Amino acid sequence: MSRWPTRTGCPTRRWPTYSPNGACDRNLRAGTNVPGMRMRAGLRGITLSVVASALTLATVATAAVVVSAAPAGAVPLPVGTIVQGALAEIFSPESTPPGMNNWSCVPSAAHPYPVILVHGTVVNEALSWQALSPELVNAGYCVYGFNYGEGPASVNRVDGESDIATSAEQLATFIFYVLTATKAAQVDIVGHSQGGMMPRYAMKYLGDGPKVHMLVGLAPSNHGTTLDSSAPFLAVLHGLGLNVFNLIGCISCTQQVNGQGQSVIANLNAGGETVPGVQYVVIESRYDEVVTPYTSAFLNDPGVQNILLQDQCPLDFSEHIGIIYDPVALQDVMNALGPDDPSFQPACSFVPPGIG
Repeated sequence: MSRWPTRTGCPTRRWPTYSPNGACDRNLRAGTNVPGMRMRAGLRGITLSVVASALTLATVATAAVVVSAAPAGAVPLPVGTIVQGALAEIFSPESTPPGMNNWSCVPSAAHPYPVILVHGTVVNEALSWQALSPELVNAGYCVYGFNYGEGPASVNRVDGESDIATSAEQLATFIFYVLTATKAAQVDIVGHSQGGMMPRYAMKYLGDGPKVHMLVGLAPSNHGTTLDSSAPFLAVLHGLGLNVFNLIGCISCTQQVNGQGQSVIANLNAGGETVPGVQYVVIESRYDEVVTPYTSAFLNDPGVQNILLQDQCPLDFSEHIGIIYDPVALQDVMNALGPDDPSFQPACSFVPPGIG
């Protein structure tokens, strides 16, 4: 793997954050899973419930030569499961999913856009991308990812909790580094939950639209959520000055739940939900119990591909967490990043809830 690229004038021992004027913000503890750029972390009770639900259902020496992803004759990387992802989050939260962050990778003519995977709220990349990262690398893509959004109470790499605008700044810097390392013109982004919505902030407000070729959202919180109809009760508490999510340190939760402080998302969607020149694909499940109603995941602007998994495969019962390991959803991701055929029909299979 090649050395992590640096920005002129920014300290190399810390990961600088992006700001519109290109300055380095040394106060934000932004982090990722590459040498010298990790934040402190541990595991909170809120994530234990996520991991339990899922269960019920690193640095290598610098390469001597520059190589492309999945070179001819390479042994395919193992494609993991949601159980392996949950175990990784508990026991090795700083670990990198297979194939991710090979900084010597050169995008091929067939796959010219490096792919950045962006996890969701109160999870990390170790949980989220044990399947998609190696699957993409095996198909010849250069794949990158990072843990973002450390909140006030983040522990054990349970991230995606800080202010959405702050997380978008971290993503914007990461895009800069990926483009610098790969010399690519643009990136593709695949994000889950908040990770499918938050990149839109970077593209709309931080000038990253021209740097992004495609955004694929898996169950993205594009219009917030009623949190399975609990939002009215939470709104009453909010009106009384009791914000449950702020109490547990999850600012982005507050910003995504209806009635809790959704001005960020309202502003994001005002005046058009997309930016010119970027292709958008949204993949959602009717059984999403976190982004509710499930239709709130879809973008309403012309040209967006909104895919409901059950329209393709009625026996797909994946929900919010399981969708990132759902073989049907991952086929849709591969189609979007590859031929991008709007008439694509994935091979259907029975997908139980929670497992993918």
